[in-house]
Amino acid sequence: MLSMRIDPPVMGKAEAAFRAAFLRLKLGKPETLPKGTPVTQNNVAREAGKDPSALKKERFPALVREIQGWIATSGAPLKSSRTPREELRAARRRNQSMRDRIEELKRDRDLAQSKLMSAERELLELWREVVSLRQMVNQNVVSLGSRLVEQ
Repeated sequence: MLSMRIDPPVMGKAEAAFRAAFLRLKLGKPETLPKGTPVTQNNVAREAGKDPSALKKERFPALVREIQGWIATSGAPLKSSRTPREELRAARRRNQSMRDRIEELKRDRDLAQSKLMSAERELLELWREVVSLRQMVNQNVVSLGSRLVEQ
């Protein structure tokens, strides 16, 4: 009887380096690339100290599938390609935009409050006029009534 032994595939030095780099990037503890570098196939190769073209699907199909699967399922959005200085400038622009919007809203609020105060003043004046006219009507009705009685 012929006994077949199936050994796990032997991992070469390059694949071991790629796998170690992949693990470091997943854990957010790269040694070569800056912290926060997103996991991509090219970044795994760079972290391993190799040219990105060295990590090919034809040479390392299982590893490339693992990398692509992790990227697809990690749900971690890729970091912006902007530099920290560009991020800071963008944040400052957003903050300035928000400050401008706040000032605009304050002006709108003040204008609305002014219009409300004017409308309240006008209502008060109209109410006083109504009261005054009612008093005049009541006086005229009384005086007409007294004239009718006298005649």
